[in-house]
Amino acid sequence: MASRLNPYISFAGNAREAMEFYKSVLGGNLRLNTYADIGGETSPDDADKIMHGMLETERGFTLMGADTPPGMEHKPGNNFSISLSGEDAGELRGYWDKLSADGTVNVPLEKQMWGDTFGMCVDRFGISWMVNINESQG
Repeated sequence: MASRLNPYISFAGNAREAMEFYKSVLGGNLRLNTYADIGGETSPDDADKIMHGMLETERGFTLMGADTPPGMEHKPGNNFSISLSGEDAGELRGYWDKLSADGTVNVPLEKQMWGDTFGMCVDRFGISWMVNINESQG
């Protein structure tokens, strides 16, 4: 899988509805994972919220989205990040190193409970980035 760059939108509890709407507009294949699907400690109120959603269309569009995680503030207008993802760990770590330099690391780039290596940062220009290194399903 080549590395990809796409928008990642945070929603205020209605990610499922929004992502299903975008699928109705753009077509394609929609995959939704709830907090309960991923495991770990989740309150009953958050179990069915979307932890990660991805819409991939026949035209090559990719849109990702999720409900704002518990404990984080949802800010309409600033509720998006740019996502870099793929399997080339060296390439993606290089992007991470440059993007996070002189910026703020919100989630260190490290192995996460869903099995991938993931991090979140805000670059020196105030842009939010997510980097996800997919682990081989091998």
